[in-house]
Amino acid sequence: MRILLIGAPGSGKGTQAEQVAKHFGITHISSGDLLRQHVGESSAIGKAAKEYVDAGDLVPDVLVMDMLRKPVVAADESGGYVLDGFPRTVEQARTAYETARNLGVAVQVAAFLDVGDDELVRRLLTRGRGNEDTEDVIAHRLEVYREHTLPMLDYYADREELVTVDGAMTSEDVTRTLLD
Repeated sequence: MRILLIGAPGSGKGTQAEQVAKHFGITHISSGDLLRQHVGESSAIGKAAKEYVDAGDLVPDVLVMDMLRKPVVAADESGGYVLDGFPRTVEQARTAYETARNLGVAVQVAAFLDVGDDELVRRLLTRGRGNEDTEDVIAHRLEVYREHTLPMLDYYADREELVTVDGAMTSEDVTRTLLD
């Protein structure tokens, strides 16, 4: 089983990915967590990605694809994955699809967690991840999301792989809806 969770920063992608992965006994892969790990370890990918992460900008495709390739293949070999945080643009979605298809690990369903801006801002300010969750960076991240990620929904809808879920429901209700 190969699942992609799409949503704005603060939509609950990570929380839901953990629950879905646990339910199905598959691996949760978070591009954001992997990026933060690489930045924290000052790996080559982390050093290259740090300025983008701190500014709330999208990390270049080549870095993210390099970072995700091994974890996705390994997870698929052990039963599947739930991926959150990538892709974030139509171009990334196309590139990721071609790469994953060639590797035999293409996403089977994409679930969009739909949450309004006021709730997203509230959640992001509450969790407080340092530099990436200040009001200015949050506003910028949501702007980048609207400009680059929202158009990607049409890509998955056209491929008949998209399911939309009200991500503003309680965490438990979102999980139940995703599992149905």
